[in-house]
Amino acid sequence: MNKYRRVIKVRDEIVKEETEIRVTAAGSVSAYISRAAKLFNEMDKSFLTITATGNALTKAVTTAEVIKRRFKGLHQITKLTNQDIEDEYEPLEEGLDKVTETRSVAVLEIKLSKEELDKSDKGYQEPIDES
Repeated sequence: MNKYRRVIKVRDEIVKEETEIRVTAAGSVSAYISRAAKLFNEMDKSFLTITATGNALTKAVTTAEVIKRRFKGLHQITKLTNQDIEDEYEPLEEGLDKVTETRSVAVLEIKLSKEELDKSDKGYQEPIDES
């Protein structure tokens, strides 16, 4: 692959919802907890959604668990899916063809709600027992 250069794609502007916390591998868990506190307390929202991909999955789970313990009585629905990402490489030398590589990345979405969620959902978790 040293004879190829990755083509940098222009990303589509994805509109993030106000109640969404997008976790990255580089972000700090404490910043995500602060955002959750702002959503639940100051903005008086009844739910929030934590999303993460790839290496940030463990940080998203940690964030959700800390939020569930800090704000009692939160219902949870977890969804795990895959997203295909296509990388394109252009040759640095003449005579070579463009190369396209598709990789599959895990996507995690955790919804935490003060109100009861669909208990029949396979990713549903009840609030933590306070006893």
